[in-house]
Amino acid sequence: MSEYLIEMKGINKEFPGVKALTDVDLNIKKGEIVCLLGENGAGKSTLMKILTGVYKQDGGCIYYDGGMLDFHSTRDAYEQGINIIFQEFNLCPNMTAMENVFLGNENKTKSGLLSYKETRSRAEEFFNRLKIDIKPDDVVEKLGVAQQQMIEIAKALAYDTKVLIMDEPTSALAEKEIENLFIIMRELKERGISIIFISHKLDEVLEITDRVVILRDGENAGEVQTKEATEETLVSVMVGREMSEFYTARKSKPSDEIIFEAEGLCGPPHIKDASFKIKKGEILGLAGLVGAGRTELAKLIIGAEKKTAGRIIMNGQELNIKSPKDSVAARIAYLPEDRKNLGLVLPMTVRENTTLSIHNKVSNMMNIINSAKEKEVTDKYIKGMKTKVSSREQVVETLSGGNQQKVVIAKSLALEPELLILDEPTRGIDVGAKAEVHNIISDLADEGMAVIVISSELPEVFHLADRILVMHEGEITADLMKDEADQEMVMHAAIGAV
Repeated sequence: MSEYLIEMKGINKEFPGVKALTDVDLNIKKGEIVCLLGENGAGKSTLMKILTGVYKQDGGCIYYDGGMLDFHSTRDAYEQGINIIFQEFNLCPNMTAMENVFLGNENKTKSGLLSYKETRSRAEEFFNRLKIDIKPDDVVEKLGVAQQQMIEIAKALAYDTKVLIMDEPTSALAEKEIENLFIIMRELKERGISIIFISHKLDEVLEITDRVVILRDGENAGEVQTKEATEETLVSVMVGREMSEFYTARKSKPSDEIIFEAEGLCGPPHIKDASFKIKKGEILGLAGLVGAGRTELAKLIIGAEKKTAGRIIMNGQELNIKSPKDSVAARIAYLPEDRKNLGLVLPMTVRENTTLSIHNKVSNMMNIINSAKEKEVTDKYIKGMKTKVSSREQVVETLSGGNQQKVVIAKSLALEPELLILDEPTRGIDVGAKAEVHNIISDLADEGMAVIVISSELPEVFHLADRILVMHEGEITADLMKDEADQEMVMHAAIGAV
């Protein structure tokens, strides 16, 4: 018998014009946590979709507990105990927690009817086992992200899961919620469940996994025992260069010219008396815990939420912003946290997405779009941001996460803003793409643009920002120059201990 529960050997997969995987191997033992690491586009998702029956491999074999697997659908994978929790949850928000746990796996009476009694009882059992405060009748859309994640895990366990694949499970979680998730992962490991952990957060990879398998350009790049790894060695294997080669230094400092002011902003759900200024060429980091009000403050600025008090001033002139359309006219651009649902139209091309907000600039007097102007604008940003595309006509949903993020940024920059607000600009993208986005942001500031960066990653805030605002429960609790601050000071302000 093999020592491995899962053995993927020599896996090949090709799409029209793209060789996604070439002779890839991946093994996992029973009760082992293995990280599958690689840049966006390295082949991680394709490999996992083959393992879960979404795709059929073009070559190679998969062995499970000594026998060969031949999946024809995701149902085949579920029945074998192989389950995946995607970064974007696969839940029905209008249904209850217990209904979601057993969706497609319903508990039925002998007569074939749905048994709510057994469904409630088993859901309570799973929630108690996972030590989470969720009631079976809680409606999913009213629950927090961390609770929805636990429902996904309970849903996987309801299928008697033996192999659990977790794709970026911590991307939307606060620090305490991540700690709780890791406790649960270790308990699952103790019960013999194997976990494939996909994450771009290298500190988490080093904390929770036993072994790291690294892909690069659709091929195996290396494998290392976690206890023998460092962030630097993982990056080096993953991208083929040293960590120090990633980032470029700022070329200039902010000017003394104030470009934007917020005075006493108040608004839903709990923003209170928010006041700050930002200079031309300055990067302002907006830090705080999940729920602190950072995104809500940004939405007040751009008119996506109605302010109840306060003033917004741009270049010395008070603005009357009632909608995002008004903020665009005032040359304020906002890049949302959820790029897939709010920042892009995924079935459309790179060209169509890039110019979506500037049809007035690329149209003639009869409001007919000038295709030559569209192409010119799109090519400018593809080249300037080194976006990896087959052509400007490539459909956005086929791009890697990092390149999708570049398209969102290009769409914002096409508006030619003076103030750019970026909400979690590197969430869910790999270390190489993250460095490229950081360099783009620094270059924009060097060219005189004012930039607000909202980020839950303190190292990112400290790397990028000239100044740091910290929020707690809707209030700004600290305004710190980066050179005078440290992470402990920021965290104290983030929990209101100032």
